[in-house]
Amino acid sequence: MTQNWEGGLTALLLTTVPTFAEAATLTATRIETGDILATFEVADGDGWCILWHHSVQGFEVSDCYENRDGRMVLVRAHLPDFAAGLDHIPGRGIQVSDGNGGYFIEEINEAVPNNAYVLRPGAGLVDHRISIGATQVSLSKVAPRERVRIALTEN
Repeated sequence: MTQNWEGGLTALLLTTVPTFAEAATLTATRIETGDILATFEVADGDGWCILWHHSVQGFEVSDCYENRDGRMVLVRAHLPDFAAGLDHIPGRGIQVSDGNGGYFIEEINEAVPNNAYVLRPGAGLVDHRISIGATQVSLSKVAPRERVRIALTEN
């Protein structure tokens, strides 16, 4: 009796060879002119944050996203205080203490409709920024109070 290993080996290779999703492109674009303000390649599973300073209290707030199979997904937020306009919506993620009087909202896992949204960066000290890896780009410096589209597009 002989065994056919060829089919089994092929099946084994197909289940053990990793697949690599292509990177997507994160772009910040000034809506009025179409000018590209920032662009980044974001690999599947990697993320970025939008950071800004609360306009009244001045502390830094963050919303963090990931590229999940080409989808822009809001995954967590950090809110250092329950200041004006900041709150956790029950049923939307899990609120946990940050150990310093503020809180994280973890496991939001909310896909952004159409992989894009519009942000109007605050001027001055509000300083809306895109933070990805060691790089930060201030949208407030290049487009204060203008409509900016933040979008993730598949390559």
